[in-house]
Amino acid sequence: MQPRLPGAEPAALPSEAVSHPLEIRGLDHVVVRVADLDRSLAFYRDALGCPEERRLDALGLVQLRAGSALIDLVPVDSPLGRAGGGAPAPDGRNVDHFCVQLERFDEPALRAHLERHQIEPGEVGERYGATGNGPSMYIRDPDGNVVELKGPAAG
Repeated sequence: MQPRLPGAEPAALPSEAVSHPLEIRGLDHVVVRVADLDRSLAFYRDALGCPEERRLDALGLVQLRAGSALIDLVPVDSPLGRAGGGAPAPDGRNVDHFCVQLERFDEPALRAHLERHQIEPGEVGERYGATGNGPSMYIRDPDGNVVELKGPAAG
């Protein structure tokens, strides 16, 4: 789904650590605007295994734990969701994709699990990510947002 652009090779890492005022440790959270909260909880919580950590119904926010990060679900008809405009649509998404890093990548087990949850597994490819090259698969959430499932780097 994400073709590599010509000349878009990963940048070489510096041989010595360079002091920078922003030392990014990793992703903290991703906010996903959703049309149907129950359907999205079935996807992120039940199918992907992200437990619910916090819920602020008055605001319209459900936070799910995804390893060391959070996935925030914001219904588009909630107070917080209305501030973001219309619902995501095939011709107007607000995110290209986000990637969750998996502890292991067992393709047959992943495919079987996703299919049990009526999620169409994508093609597996070797792709570059934060920890290097490794296997990954793209899937779609109920609102059409693309989620990359990324396995550990090879080697």
